[in-house]
Amino acid sequence: MLIKEFHKLPEENLNFDIAEDTIVFMRNDPTFYRKTYFPAITRLADTHRQGKNIDPNILLMPMVEKGCNEYVKKYNISMGPEEAYNNNDRTNILNRIYSEELEQIRNGEYK
Repeated sequence: MLIKEFHKLPEENLNFDIAEDTIVFMRNDPTFYRKTYFPAITRLADTHRQGKNIDPNILLMPMVEKGCNEYVKKYNISMGPEEAYNNNDRTNILNRIYSEELEQIRNGEYK
């Protein structure tokens, strides 16, 4: 039996915008950027240049999920990623990265 089954432990209340902080982490952590972020955005850029239909959920959501998992692990958030992020947080991360990076791609970045 777990101790939390005996007592209702208080939920950790995050007093910051975890979605915003996760985006900053994903772009600035050298390992995550090099191994996960850059390859995903490069695939987005290639798809855009080829004129193919872009589905950001297919191209970017695996990166977003991995970013959420890595963020929770790196910063020792006591909640797991399932509790720390709701669907709205994940959608906000995805939409913001997609719109900002697509603008950069249109301006000639990620060649």
